[in-house]
Amino acid sequence: MNALFFLEYNAIFIFLIISLIISCAFVIISYLFAAQVGGTEKLSAYECGFEPFEDARNTFSISTIIFAIMFIVFDIEALYLIPWSIMFPYIGSFGFWIVIDFIIELIIGYFYVWKKGAFDKI
Repeated sequence: MNALFFLEYNAIFIFLIISLIISCAFVIISYLFAAQVGGTEKLSAYECGFEPFEDARNTFSISTIIFAIMFIVFDIEALYLIPWSIMFPYIGSFGFWIVIDFIIELIIGYFYVWKKGAFDKI
């Protein structure tokens, strides 16, 4: 039984070993044969085609995070509600109440974003 268990995973172990060998070989070959030339163009910071004007460690506006929360509220809602509406006759009352809980959590997120004023900044 124990030997049979390991026989089933031989293909996975072989695949893992071969993939590690190939990936290490690609890294070593690219390091050996690539041109290691660093010029001003290559070493300059790239940020939308112009030189950066501030340090990367500066703080940024909270509206970026609020906008991301708003994206999640509207995008994930559609992602889950469309399949739910198609499968509604088959999921029963348990599935119905799970989705109602999900919608309540989305409404809480919507009001949080609204309270923070994210809709005023768009």
